[in-house]
Amino acid sequence: MIKQDILEDRHNTIILALGSNLGNRADNIEKTKFHLSHFCYFLKVSKLYETPSWPNQSNPKFLNLIIECKTDLTIIDLFEKIKKIETLLGRKKSIKNAPRTCDIDIIDFNNTCKSIIHKGEKIITPHPRMHQRNFTLIPLYEIKKNWIHPKNKQKIDILIKKLNPKSISDIKIYQSNGIIKYA
Repeated sequence: MIKQDILEDRHNTIILALGSNLGNRADNIEKTKFHLSHFCYFLKVSKLYETPSWPNQSNPKFLNLIIECKTDLTIIDLFEKIKKIETLLGRKKSIKNAPRTCDIDIIDFNNTCKSIIHKGEKIITPHPRMHQRNFTLIPLYEIKKNWIHPKNKQKIDILIKKLNPKSISDIKIYQSNGIIKYA
């Protein structure tokens, strides 16, 4: 057994993306944050952003945010707790990208690349499509302007510049009073 130095950080630094496009979306996000706070210490939380549903824009719009936090959970334990929260908040098994009350993605885990099969589901970090998503990159840039993609080693501002211009104009900051402004 390796003895850990008392000053060594025993916590994992993670980045989570939260989303909801069914029911009271803002309330769903707040409930999700509450449940996550039982095992995650929040370092930074982005504003709420509203985006059209992807890939089917006729579905209800999403509210999304990014959280940077610390946890002592392993990636598998974190994944299992996330799935329980999604179910608790009413997410049902459905077709891929269907509307949902709660969606939690592990975007980054200790700024490393991981690929794990757990109970038939893939856990991949960094999230394999995060670099193509305005609703991940823009809120992440808000809280971590110096973040570098662990796999392709590109800075977040470079990844944002690669987004389709329409994708950038589609994302808006959501205010609790319902007023939406461009990001």
